[in-house]
Amino acid sequence: MNKTPRLSACSVVAGYDKKIIINDIDMVIPRNKISVIIGANACGKSTLLKTFARLLKPVSGEVVIDGKQIGTIPPKQLARVLGLLPQSPVVPEGITVSDLVSRGRFPYQSFFKGLGKKDYEAVEEALEIMGITELANRSVDELSGGQRQRVWIALALAQQTDILLLDEPTTFLDITYQIEILDLLTDLNRKRGTTIVMVLHDINLSARYADYIFAVEKGSLISQGTPSEIITAKLMKQVFGLKCTVIRDPVSGSPFIVPVGRHHVTKS
Repeated sequence: MNKTPRLSACSVVAGYDKKIIINDIDMVIPRNKISVIIGANACGKSTLLKTFARLLKPVSGEVVIDGKQIGTIPPKQLARVLGLLPQSPVVPEGITVSDLVSRGRFPYQSFFKGLGKKDYEAVEEALEIMGITELANRSVDELSGGQRQRVWIALALAQQTDILLLDEPTTFLDITYQIEILDLLTDLNRKRGTTIVMVLHDINLSARYADYIFAVEKGSLISQGTPSEIITAKLMKQVFGLKCTVIRDPVSGSPFIVPVGRHHVTKS
């Protein structure tokens, strides 16, 4: 029997300052899979992820984990099940890599006790998985963008959650670091069975790494399925206003979009 928690959204409406951003969304996140949410800028992807993470309370509807409304779950208990890497996390000034990653153990600590043996082991394992053990005593301020992103993901790993939400984990990274980060997340999913939900902008990387894709347009979920089912020229035109041709990725076999600009007409 699969013990991984089941995460879903039921008729969720959410937004900010009385402005509705996502409207009446129903989603069931596949367990033990990598899911990617795609859509144009300002369509509600990050808002949806924040609602799943309980950073944003729905105006109506509910987010549910294993039949329990997420709002009824105590914070520390929820943090043991669901982890979030936000889009632009703030690094505390002067903090070392190991100290930052150890903050992922907060859900397991009592008020009067510091880190224990299991906590240190979890931190060491997270550093090892992300390949940053040698950076443990370095200040996070000194690291490159790609190294910092590894540290933040290591913090999320140290929480040892069954579900991991990531908001644009590859943004501002060069292509080498993007592939490394997505490969490491895939390793995590394959080896631990961690359910991963990501917001990504790169459609071709989404198609390559996702088991399942949710397409959002103007705050509504308009399509969902495997990359082969979702990544079509018609959907790209609808969601992004992009005219393109879809071919097969020669490396992964997944769909690969080739944009058609005004100055490059497809040759017959």
